[in-house]
Parts: sequence; C-alpha cells; structure tokens
Amino acid sequence: MDILHLVDRLEELFNESRPIPLTHNVVVDEDRMLDLIDQMRVTIPEEVKRAQQVLTQRDRILAQAQEEAKRTVDVAREKSQQLVERDAVVRAAKSRAEEVLKQADVNAEHTRKEADNYVIQTLSRIEVELERLLNQARNGIMALQNIEEAETTPEPESDMPEPEFEIPDNPTPER
Repeated sequence: MDILHLVDRLEELFNESRPIPLTHNVVVDEDRMLDLIDQMRVTIPEEVKRAQQVLTQRDRILAQAQEEAKRTVDVAREKSQQLVERDAVVRAAKSRAEEVLKQADVNAEHTRKEADNYVIQTLSRIEVELERLLNQARNGIMALQNIEEAETTPEPESDMPEPEFEIPDNPTPER
C-alpha cells in the first residue's frame, strides 16, 4: 500500500473525529488509528526497499557507463594500432582516442551525478514524509493520552462560595 494513501486515511480519520468542546483536542477511533499505524509500519520498509532499488539501479547504470567507456577505449586502441604506420594517422587516432575517453568520462560522471541526484531527491522525500507521519502519530498518541488523563482526573471543586445576587421583581427603575 502506498504511504501517501495511508497518510490520507490518517488525515481523514482526524477530520472525522469529534472535537472536545473548548479545547483543541479531538476524540479519535483508537482501533482505526492503531490499524493505520500498523499499516504504516508495514509500508515504510517497502519505501526503504524502493530507495535501495534506486541505489542498485544507480550502481548498475554506473557499471554500464564504465563498461561502455572501456569498450570505447578498447575500440580506440585497436584503431590506433592499425594506423601506427602512418604518423599523421597515428596522431589523429591518439587525439580521437583521448576525445572519446574524455567524452566517456564526462558521460559516466554525468550519469553518476544524475543517479545521485535522483537518489538524494527520493530519499529526501521519504525522509520528509516519514517525519510528517511520525509527528502525526505522536500528535495522535498525545491527544489520546490527554483524553485518557482528562477522563481519569476528577475536576477540582471550587472552595469559593457562589455569589448571591438579588434580582428585582420589577426590572424597570422607579421614578
């Protein structure tokens, strides 16, 4: 299940909860809240697995880029050896081989940077989402604990006597 879907369900549970008058607290269905937290615990490792897959994919792409660079270098060497007899051709081949090597290095570096950026962005989004979920879960727990404390703590009785007022029978002033 997608973590964002679970977050939406948690928010929906919060929105459906009943407010406690004169407070910023709400009454939340405990079973539904705990069920959502359990589902999040299951889903978060899946998100981490996805991030690990991204890292693995990045390594595979880097290996492919390095292999391509190696093949390009090998091809350049073969061509340069075939042209050794001619001085001008040899210089041109060496120059081209260096260009190909530089381009392969640039391509490999570019691919590595793109993969690293993608991994950083993905992990950052997961981190933000996990922090948000953790805060929501903590807030829900605190709200439930506050409700439980409020229900178990008796209200203090006031020692002050009630004020005595006399209300006249005729509310209009006498002239």
